Amino acid sequence: MGTVFDVFLNPVLLVPIIAWLVAQVLKLIINSLMNRRFTISRLVGDGGMPSGHSATVTSLAAMCGIQCGFASVEFAIAAVLAVIVMHDATGVRRETGKQAESIISIVSVINNYLVEKDEELKTEKLKILVGHTHLQVVCGAILGLLVALGYFWIFNI
Repeated sequence: MGTVFDVFLNPVLLVPIIAWLVAQVLKLIINSLMNRRFTISRLVGDGGMPSGHSATVTSLAAMCGIQCGFASVEFAIAAVLAVIVMHDATGVRRETGKQAESIISIVSVINNYLVEKDEELKTEKLKILVGHTHLQVVCGAILGLLVALGYFWIFNI
């Protein structure tokens, strides 16, 4: 019988965590290069290149396929989950970011008007980077697949 720490030796759990970490570090580097400013919050933030969500779920599906077989129930569940997550990232979450941009513009006008009126009526700023472009999702998925294949190649599980 194993210990509770054996969960960290489970490649089906470990590889998606590694894929997410790699995606987030790449996101931080890419964002820093593009904006010429180091913003540590990009390490855990949503949105941006590559998609950490896509990297995570794609590596999970790949590892389920590698470990359990590509005809297994486990792979099927992980693959469907991956499609749903990636579709959501480019659909609902992306639209939420676009709506946040519009709301921020409106709020800015209202806040400028209220600066002389009532501070309690001011609203807080919304997050814009919550979704992904199709390219960000595809790059995240490719990254997730590469991390899973790299793990398999290195450790020959």
